[in-house]
Amino acid sequence: MSKTAKNRFQQINLITVILLFVLILAGGVVRSTGSGMGCPDWPKCFGQYIPPTHISQLPKDYKEQYVEKRRQKNIRFAKTLDMFGYADMARRIREDRSILTPEDFNAAKTWTEYVNRLVGAITGVFLLLCAIFSFKFWNSNKWISVLSIINVLLVVYQAWLGSIVVSTNLIAWIVTVHMLLALAILAISIATYHMAKTMGRPKTQTKGIVYVIAIIALAISVYQVAIGTEVRETIDSVSDHLMGGYRESWVERAGAIFENHRNLALLVLIANVMLYALVRKGFSRHSTQQQVMSFIFLIIMLQIVTGIVLSYFALPPFAQAAHIVLASLIFGGQFYLLLNLYRSVNVQEAHR
Repeated sequence: MSKTAKNRFQQINLITVILLFVLILAGGVVRSTGSGMGCPDWPKCFGQYIPPTHISQLPKDYKEQYVEKRRQKNIRFAKTLDMFGYADMARRIREDRSILTPEDFNAAKTWTEYVNRLVGAITGVFLLLCAIFSFKFWNSNKWISVLSIINVLLVVYQAWLGSIVVSTNLIAWIVTVHMLLALAILAISIATYHMAKTMGRPKTQTKGIVYVIAIIALAISVYQVAIGTEVRETIDSVSDHLMGGYRESWVERAGAIFENHRNLALLVLIANVMLYALVRKGFSRHSTQQQVMSFIFLIIMLQIVTGIVLSYFALPPFAQAAHIVLASLIFGGQFYLLLNLYRSVNVQEAHR
C-alpha cells in the first residue's frame, strides 16, 4: 500500500475523530439548553431542510401535524419493542401522554438542534469516507476495513435512534443508549486511526499492573458517563416538576443519584492518579504513553472544576456542555492510551 493512501486515510480518520468530539459538544449544548425538541420531526426540521426562523413561516396547525406524526412513529416503535419482548416498555410509551404534548416554536432552540444535526450529517459523511478509503488496507489489515464498515452501520443506527429520541420526547433510557453508542463509535474511530498509524511497526505489548489499571480506569469512566446521563435525566424530571423554577434547588432534589455520581468521581481520580504514577515510572518523558496520560490528567482536573461549578452554581448550561465533552475526551484519551500500551508509537515515529 502506498504511503500517500495511508496518510490520506489517517488524515480523514483524524478529522472524523475531531468531528465526533464536536458532535458530542453540540449534543451537550442541545441537552443543556433544552433544545432537543427544537425540531419536532426527523431528519428534516419542521418539514424543511433549512428550518424556519419565525413562527409565521409555519402553518397554523403545525403542532397538531407533528404530534400526529410523532404518535404514529411511537406506535411503530412500541410494536418493535413488543417483538423483542419489551412489552412493559412498549406499554409505557403508548400510555405516556407527555409524549404527545406539542412544543411551541422557538427559533433559538430550533437552530441549536439544527446545527447539532448538521454536524452529525458532516460527521456521517467523514465516517463513510473512512470506510471507502479503508479498503486500501484490505490486504494488509482487514480489521481496519471491517471496523470502518461497522462504524458506518452504527452511525446509521445512531441516526435512527436520534429520531426515536425526538419522537419519544427524550425518554430517559434511550438518551443513555444514545450517549454510550456515541462513545462506541468514537472508540472504533480511534482504534482504526491507531491501527493505520502503527501498521508495519513491531508490537511492543505492555503487560502487568499498568495494563490492568488502564482497563479499570476506562471501565469506571464509561460507568461514570452512564451515571451522568441518569443524573441529567433526574435533573430534567425535577425541572419539569418545578416548571423550570427554583433552579438553585435542582441538585439537592436530584437526591442519591447525584451523590453517587459525585462519589464515583473520586474513584475516577484515584484510578487515574495510580495510572499516572505507573506510566511515569514505566515510560520515558517523551513517550506517547506519558504525553497521553498527562493530557488525560489535565482534562480530569478541568472536569472536576466543571463538576464543582455545576454543583454550587445552579447547573449553568455552559458548564453542562463542557462537562459532557470533557468526559468524552477523558474516555477517548484513556482508550488511546490503552491501545498504545498494547502497541506503542513513540513521539519521533509519529512525526515521520
